[in-house]
Amino acid sequence: MLSHFKFLALLVSLILTSFFSLAAQENKTSEKPKKAEKQKQQNTDLSKNATADQVAESVIFVFGGGGGRANLQQIRRTAIERGRLNITNADGTTEQASYEKRILRGDNLEKERIRVDQEFPTAKYALIYNDNKVSGLFNESVFTPREDASKAFQNQLWHGIEALLRYKENGATLELAKREKFMNVEYFVLDVTDKQSRKTRFFISAKSFRVMWLEYTQDAIKYTRRFYDYRYAQGTLVPYRTVLLANDKQIEETTISTVTFGQKLEEDVFLAG
Repeated sequence: MLSHFKFLALLVSLILTSFFSLAAQENKTSEKPKKAEKQKQQNTDLSKNATADQVAESVIFVFGGGGGRANLQQIRRTAIERGRLNITNADGTTEQASYEKRILRGDNLEKERIRVDQEFPTAKYALIYNDNKVSGLFNESVFTPREDASKAFQNQLWHGIEALLRYKENGATLELAKREKFMNVEYFVLDVTDKQSRKTRFFISAKSFRVMWLEYTQDAIKYTRRFYDYRYAQGTLVPYRTVLLANDKQIEETTISTVTFGQKLEEDVFLAG
């Protein structure tokens, strides 16, 4: 049996060990909220004092699934996208079409190669962007698209999200405007102007760094392109629904059904004739 003094010594030792152990746990517990609060404050300060470059690079980081520009370049070497189009004509009538878009990534958007095959109830044709110009293909015959059709096709590229994601490759300039708030949501307002002086204003969620909509003006018409239903496709962020408005009237809606990246594409599909 333990002597009286040995018993008291053991008891005191156990009490002191428990005390210091509990104190250490309390210190660790108190450190976690402090670290979280410090990180939150750092994020808030960055958000308030962000530069145009920081906002753009944050968007690229998010769209690249955390891998940024390198991830986008590696995964999106090629793209095959299929879906449906709803087009509202000037007279109010609507047309529906299925489409298939194939993209062969270039070093910049001027060197991008894009082919979109569209099938309407009464016609089927393709528009091809290659060598920084647009051509048409109907029943294996090459045609020159109308000017408005050609502009609309190029606007999807030069006034689209890719204009921001690849601003460096395109040699575009950035300018950060005053932040705006809509429906209690704050947005960064970022202007991207390419070498041809085409300017696109992007409205970017200050919380998620997703592009929620963009605006540009052409031929005295204000266009707004809104992005919905964001999902991750092969680790990169894609809006599966896009709506285009002209002077606040909807003229086009695009819904993606499937999109895949990295599949092999033959270069001759991007040749018109």
